[in-house]
Amino acid sequence: MDYGLIGEKLGHSYSKDIHEMLADYTYDLCPLSKEAFKIFMEKHEFKAINVTIPYKQDVIPYLDEMDENAKAIGAVNTIVNKDGKLYGHNTDFSGFLYMLKKHSIDVTGKKCIVLGDGGASKAVVAVLKKLGAKEIVIVDIIKTESAITYEECFEKHTDAEFIANTSPVGMYPKCDASPVDLTQFPKCQAVADVIYNPLETKLITQAKELGMTGVNGLEMLVAQALYAVEFFLDTKLEESKIDEVFQKIYQEKKD
Repeated sequence: MDYGLIGEKLGHSYSKDIHEMLADYTYDLCPLSKEAFKIFMEKHEFKAINVTIPYKQDVIPYLDEMDENAKAIGAVNTIVNKDGKLYGHNTDFSGFLYMLKKHSIDVTGKKCIVLGDGGASKAVVAVLKKLGAKEIVIVDIIKTESAITYEECFEKHTDAEFIANTSPVGMYPKCDASPVDLTQFPKCQAVADVIYNPLETKLITQAKELGMTGVNGLEMLVAQALYAVEFFLDTKLEESKIDEVFQKIYQEKKD
C-alpha cells in the first residue's frame, strides 16, 4: 500500500472516494486489528497514511517526528514516510476549524461541551481554545482526569452554548442513537458532529428542529483530507476544492 487509511473498522469510510478526487493516486482502506496494527506500523511499508479510530494516539510511539500541532493535540491522523522516517501531523484541527468558519459558528467567549475524549476530541478542544472559548467541558462515558460523566454534565452544564460530538454515538449502522437530548440545553446555539455517515445524524436533525445551527462532519472530513494530501505530496491545493468535493460526495451519498 502506498497511500491509505488505517483504523479498526472502516466499512463506513468515504475517504477513498475523497482522496481519489483530490489527488492522482490509489487510496486503500486498511482495517487493522490491534495485533495487525503493531505489525503494520513496525514494517511501515507505505508512502503516507491517514489514521482513524482507535489508533490516533497509538501511532505516536512509532513516529520519528511530530509537528507542533500534533504534539499540542497529542493525537496524529496523518503520517508521511520520508526515507524510512515517519513524520506525524494532525489535520483534524484544520478540518474542524474550516467547518466552524464555513458555517459562521462563533465560540469566542462561549461555554462549550465536547462529547467524547478520543483523538478527534483533542483536536476539537485545541480549536476551541484557539478561538477563545470561555469554558470547555469534556464529557465521556467514564470519568477521567480530563472528562466528566454524562450524569454530571446534565447536572451542572446544561447552560452550554455550543456542543461538539466527537463520540461514535449516532454513527452508521446505529443511526438511531444520539449522545444527548438537546432539549436539555436551552442556551445552545450551535451543534457540530464529526460523524459523516449518516450525512445527518439524529443529533444534528434535532439541533435544526430546535432552531440551532447544526453541522455534520462531511465538510470536516473533506477539509482534513485536502490538508492531508498537501502533506502526502508536499504540495499546496486550492481551498475551494473542499466545497467542490464535498458537494460531489454529498450528492452521491444522498441518493
